[in-house]
Amino acid sequence: MRWTAIAALALAAIVAPASAQDSMDQAARTEKFAELPYWPGYWVSEYTIGTTIGGAAPALAEARERGDTSFFRNFMSLNGGGASWNEEGRARLAEVRAAARGRKADGWGFPMMMNAATPIVFAITPELVIITNSYGETRHIYTDGRPMPDELDMWPTVYGTSVGHWEGDTLVIETRMVSTPSDYFHGAPPYSEDAVYVERLRLEGDRLIGDYTVTDPTYLSEPFHTQVSWLRDEGFDRMIQIDWDNDRTSFDGEFNTIEAEAVED
Repeated sequence: MRWTAIAALALAAIVAPASAQDSMDQAARTEKFAELPYWPGYWVSEYTIGTTIGGAAPALAEARERGDTSFFRNFMSLNGGGASWNEEGRARLAEVRAAARGRKADGWGFPMMMNAATPIVFAITPELVIITNSYGETRHIYTDGRPMPDELDMWPTVYGTSVGHWEGDTLVIETRMVSTPSDYFHGAPPYSEDAVYVERLRLEGDRLIGDYTVTDPTYLSEPFHTQVSWLRDEGFDRMIQIDWDNDRTSFDGEFNTIEAEAVED
């Protein structure tokens, strides 16, 4: 009986302050919500918007007709085409690009899900920003003040580990431990698992802008800097989740093509 009473008192001592603290945290959280930016809508990488089921982006076709080579530097700029690859990196890049022709993809993965024709949405809370696309690929960016975990407490994953913070209306994200991206998606850059990705995302008028810096001591001779911009795709009024089971990519010897569906006799 004596120990039961002591246990009850100890529990009360723990629960009472916690309840009061929870109440204060909720009020502070409500205030914090009011300070956060709001990025509603369904966002698509600006240079891929309007892409058809065949993978053709209208802006890309128009650039080809104009002979506008500068466009190609912006089209899917996160694929690392403008990066300063070291000797080992160039060999690795040539290897994965040669193997990519007609290869099926498992999804977009990171970083390419941020640079795709697939719409993404942002759910912003004081503690966490969630970025997800229609294939259910999801990033969790922790903005609750926690530091990046120790390397011994992380393991490589398709989307890596992301910790962020707000600088005014700019979301700054650091991502580490991304599994070699090109092993997951054939159009991704073959960065190593030691690569560090820093994003600075902000809203400018009707465009969402992201400045990216990638540092990879294994395959890059210097940090790679690029920018991605997104526009709201007004063709979406909800996020419909689908699975990645219809990759009919093929290769005709020069271009990626679409495999014809098998016709039953």
